[in-house]
Amino acid sequence: MRLSHSHIRYGTFQRLAFHAEQDAMARLVDYCLVHLLDRTADGALEDRVARFLDAVVANAARLVASYMAAGFVHGVLNTDNINITGESFDYGPYRFTPRLDPNFTAAYFDHHGLYSYGRQPEALHWNLYQLAKALLLIVDRTALVPALETFPARFEAAMVAGVCARLGVAPAAAHAENIATLTAIDAALAETGLPPDRFYFDWRGGALSRGRAAASPAAAAYASAPFQAALDRLLALEPVVALDHPYWADSAPAAC
Repeated sequence: MRLSHSHIRYGTFQRLAFHAEQDAMARLVDYCLVHLLDRTADGALEDRVARFLDAVVANAARLVASYMAAGFVHGVLNTDNINITGESFDYGPYRFTPRLDPNFTAAYFDHHGLYSYGRQPEALHWNLYQLAKALLLIVDRTALVPALETFPARFEAAMVAGVCARLGVAPAAAHAENIATLTAIDAALAETGLPPDRFYFDWRGGALSRGRAAASPAAAAYASAPFQAALDRLLALEPVVALDHPYWADSAPAAC
């Protein structure tokens, strides 16, 4: 049973474009704006379509950032498996990456790594371009390009929010500092091969978890050079969670 805010996929618009159903496309955009995206459907058609795509881009950036922060790998990220409210389905052979490897692929049939862990942001951005291409049936490209160009910045912001939420720390005031922290964490995980779940479990709450991290089986990795830059940055961030739930008293994260 599928439970989501919408079953209207990017592919729904591609089908209308294929059949050149201009009136249906415009009506669907307006329906989505009002009933699914909490936007207004007033003004010129170009403005409505631009407003629609802007909301969908924001939802896609949030969705793929949630994958990346969780170490989740979708098996088949095509336009028919993503909806406009930023939810995905039909995962196929999905997995969680056991170590930080951008080439890790979940689907046994994905021989070229099209939907590998590290290429998922690219895949979502490509999907958005296919949606925009379908919308060319009713508007000029000038109404679509501005929203598409916001995807990288929105993805970065959503990644910062997602990783900081997983670690239970407040992000730094400067965006560049947050990106540097995420880059340092990724570099340390990639170089040491430490499972991401182990790291996020041990350092939940940042400075609050010094003791648990010191007692962790991964303590030697945390003392190594690759982790020094990452931990210096992490420990400077303010904890925003409590660790009184029994889960955090365990010695290891739950197995996936």
